[in-house]
Amino acid sequence: MVASNSSSSASSSSSTRQIINDKRWARKHTEADIRHLIEGLQNGAIPDYQISAWLMAACINGLDIDETTWLTQALVDSGTVLDLESQSGAFVDKHSTGGVGDKATLILVPLLASCGVKIAKLSGRALGFTGGTIDKLEAIPGFNVALSQEAMFAQLKTIGCAISGQTRTLAPADGRLYALRDVTGTVESIPLIAASVMSKKIAAGAATIVLDIKVGRGAFMKTPDAARQLASTCRAIGERLGKTIATVISNMDSPLGLAIGNSVEVAEAIEVLQGEGPADVRALCIALGAIALVESGQYETLSLAETALMASLDSGKALKTFKALIDAQGGDSEVLQDASLLPQPDRIKMLPAPEAGYVNGIDPLKIAEAVNLLGAGRKTRESPIDLGVGVVLRYKIGEYIEAGDALLEVYATDDFEKNAQAMALLLEAYKIKPEKPEGHVPLIHELCMNRPGHLADLISLKAIEATDTISSVL
Repeated sequence: MVASNSSSSASSSSSTRQIINDKRWARKHTEADIRHLIEGLQNGAIPDYQISAWLMAACINGLDIDETTWLTQALVDSGTVLDLESQSGAFVDKHSTGGVGDKATLILVPLLASCGVKIAKLSGRALGFTGGTIDKLEAIPGFNVALSQEAMFAQLKTIGCAISGQTRTLAPADGRLYALRDVTGTVESIPLIAASVMSKKIAAGAATIVLDIKVGRGAFMKTPDAARQLASTCRAIGERLGKTIATVISNMDSPLGLAIGNSVEVAEAIEVLQGEGPADVRALCIALGAIALVESGQYETLSLAETALMASLDSGKALKTFKALIDAQGGDSEVLQDASLLPQPDRIKMLPAPEAGYVNGIDPLKIAEAVNLLGAGRKTRESPIDLGVGVVLRYKIGEYIEAGDALLEVYATDDFEKNAQAMALLLEAYKIKPEKPEGHVPLIHELCMNRPGHLADLISLKAIEATDTISSVL
C-alpha cells in the first residue's frame, strides 16, 4: 500500500514537471494538464514552488484562448457556483478591475435593482492602491458584509439586490493562485488576469456580466492595447462558457469623482443616488447600467435604458432601493440623511494651491498613495484601515484656481506634521499650468456589447465627456 502511494506521488510529480517543461518551451497544454495543476493546487498534492514555476512559464510564453478557458473552468469547478438559475428574474453582474475613487458599485447595485433587474454582487476589500467596496460598506454602521447564500437569495426576492464579501466557497483555487501570482511577479499576465476575473464572475451565477476595465496611470492596465487584450480575452471566455459579456474600457488617468477614501466615497455615492454628485461618476454609472439593462434584455436600446436610469436617480427611486438594501443588511440607513453618522476624521485640513493656473492633470496613483499613507489602505489583507480618512478634491482637470485657494480637503487622524509625506504627494499629484489644457480625456474609450442576434458591435466613444449622455454619442 505504501509503495502504491509512493508510485502515485512520483507519477504526479513527473506529470507536473512535464507540464511545467511544456509551457517552458511554449508547448500547448491539454485540458487535462490544466485540471491536474488546479486540482493539485487545491488539494495540496502539488507544492507551491512547482505552481510558481508554471506561473512564470505561463506568464512568459502565454496561454492561448483554449488554455485560458480551461483554466477558468477549472477554477470555477474548484468550489461551488451560486445557483441563480433556480431564482426568478433577470440577473446581471458587474466587475471593475479597480481604480482610484471608483465607488460605482455602491450606486449601480441599487440603481439596477430599481430598474427591474436583480444583482447579487460579491465584492472584495482594498489591497494596493485601489479601494475595496466591502471596506466602504463597512463605513455604514452595522452593515453586514457577510451574507449566507440563503440570506442573499431571500434578499434578492424582496428587494432585488445584495452586496456581500467574496465567499471562500466560490472559485477558492483562484485565491490560492492569486496569492502565488502576487509574490512571483506574474500578476500582470493577461490570460491569468482574465481567468481570475471570469472564474469569480461565472461562479457568482449571473448570465449577463458587464466588465469595467480601467486604463491609465491609476489602473492595473496602463495602456489601451493591454486593456483591449484583456477585454477581448474575457469576452472570448464568456462566449465559450455560455455567458453574455459586455466590456467597457474607461479612463483612470485621473480619479473618478471627487472623493477618495471610505466614508467620503460612501457620502459621494449617496449624493449621486440623490440625483446630484460629480458628473463623471453619474455618467459612468448610467453608461454601465444602460449596457447591463440592454444586454439582459430589459430594454431594446441604450437610449431607452439611459432614460429609465436617469429617471430612477432623479425621482429618488434608486435611493429608496439603497435604503432597503442597507436596512436588509443591518445597516443604519439614517446615513442617507446624515453623513456625519459615517466614521469621521479627527482633523480636516484645506491644502492650498501653490500657484494660480489651470489644472492640467491629477495623478491618481499619487492621490491613492497619499490616501493610503493617511490610513485608508492596507499593505496586507489583514491590515486594519481607518474608514474616516481620505481626501476630497475641490478642482478637476480644466478648472482654474487662484494661488492659496483650497486645492483639496484632507481628512486625517494624526497631526498633519506626521503626514508630511502624504501632503507632499497630494501637491505633486496636481499639474497646474498658465494655459488651459487642450482637448479632453474621454470618460469611456471603448465598449463592446452584444446586439440582438449576438452580433459583436464595437463602438468607439472618443467624444464622450463626463457631462454627456451615452446615447448622444452612439
